[in-house]
Amino acid sequence: MYVKIRKIIRKILNEKRITLPTWLTIARILLTPVIVYAMVQQKWGIAFWGFIIASVTDALDGFLARLYDDRSLLGTCLDPIADKILLLSSFFTLAFVQSPIFSIPGWFFIVVCIKECIVLFGALALLWFKCGFEVRPTMLGKLSTVVQILFIVWVFACYFFHWLPVKTYYVMLSVMLLFIVLSCIQYVGIGIRYIRSCKKRV
Repeated sequence: MYVKIRKIIRKILNEKRITLPTWLTIARILLTPVIVYAMVQQKWGIAFWGFIIASVTDALDGFLARLYDDRSLLGTCLDPIADKILLLSSFFTLAFVQSPIFSIPGWFFIVVCIKECIVLFGALALLWFKCGFEVRPTMLGKLSTVVQILFIVWVFACYFFHWLPVKTYYVMLSVMLLFIVLSCIQYVGIGIRYIRSCKKRV
């Protein structure tokens, strides 16, 4: 596993360049503490527009990478990391920092963390068993991320524009939880298939 990780790091260093899509991904990471600080200070306008900009970079970096065939290993590795940092930081702040109306339940943040840990340890397991795999989200995984982004944007908009649609909040929270659980189950299934196919080749 360590050899595999060293090879990935060596490949990233050998690229010797940072593409425009990768810069956009880095910008999303740098925006995260700004958004969190705005949430803590309850400056919902800054949080709202900051998260909108971060979400646009998420869509734009993948689009530009495909349009100009400008993919890089660094960008491929950083993109999902940037998404997780942005979403987990936002959920954590909404769950454990005092907010006036729509606070995320603590158990929901724990569920999201468990899902991410399962995916992470699954990837490490594939490296341990020396199984080749691509860092590529499934359609369900992408939809899960989109739903989470839309939910956070909606919560920020509620604070910013002083909306109080409580029933809609619980519906969206339930839908988001469903997508997270289903995508986790799918990734576990994919990981198990990789490991089984790898064992058959040995």
